[in-house]
Amino acid sequence: MEWSDFIILLICGIVSGFTNTVAGGGSFLTLPILIFMDLPVSIANGTNRVQIVMQNIFAVSGFKSRGLSEFKFSGWLSLSAIIGSIIGAKIAIDFPEDAFKKILSFLMIIVVMSIFLKKNKSINQLNQKLIKNKLVSILLFFFVGIYGGFIHAGVGFIMIAILAHINSLKLSKANSIKVFVVLMYTIFALMIFIYEGKINWIYGISIGLGSGLGGWIASRWSYNKSDRIIKILIGITVGIMSIRLWFF
Repeated sequence: MEWSDFIILLICGIVSGFTNTVAGGGSFLTLPILIFMDLPVSIANGTNRVQIVMQNIFAVSGFKSRGLSEFKFSGWLSLSAIIGSIIGAKIAIDFPEDAFKKILSFLMIIVVMSIFLKKNKSINQLNQKLIKNKLVSILLFFFVGIYGGFIHAGVGFIMIAILAHINSLKLSKANSIKVFVVLMYTIFALMIFIYEGKINWIYGISIGLGSGLGGWIASRWSYNKSDRIIKILIGITVGIMSIRLWFF
């Protein structure tokens, strides 16, 4: 691997780690980059899990140091998501490459539309309440795990939506739960990809170093003021990559 490739992966990792910890969507940057670097789709998909694990180790640590952890509830959600992620990863291993690219591109376009068309409402405005509808969330996180095991990209948006609207958690608490659950189920999905020989460790660790740094920064620093800028940058970047995935 050239030094220029390492720098590109490191920078993409930092951006991905930050955005994934703030809300989600970081894999919409890293997964296409790995594909554009001529990795087969299944290997790019597996390699992307390395940086997700590294990123969320730092993110969980950062949230814990701020006293935002909710390990009991996170544990139940993780167990449900782990079962789903094993199923999703098994499906992903032999999934046709062209179909995978089309699905990824379509999801990226949906994310761009949601970023620019969403009304200006902040999850932070929700009042924190006692956790409710736990069984509903646990069931939903099983399906989230299937999706996360299959492709992962954008899974953070789904988790935050569930935790905010069903469990009435504000953004900081929802994010702390999200990164813990993602870490747990991604470890198991990663094991599936390792067993199938679908990991490029050099690329994965390179992007993971940046991703871990980005996740730690986002979990430790206040990021509310920069949400709008981040969303715009993600929207533009993801839009360009989705077009390339679909047509090239």
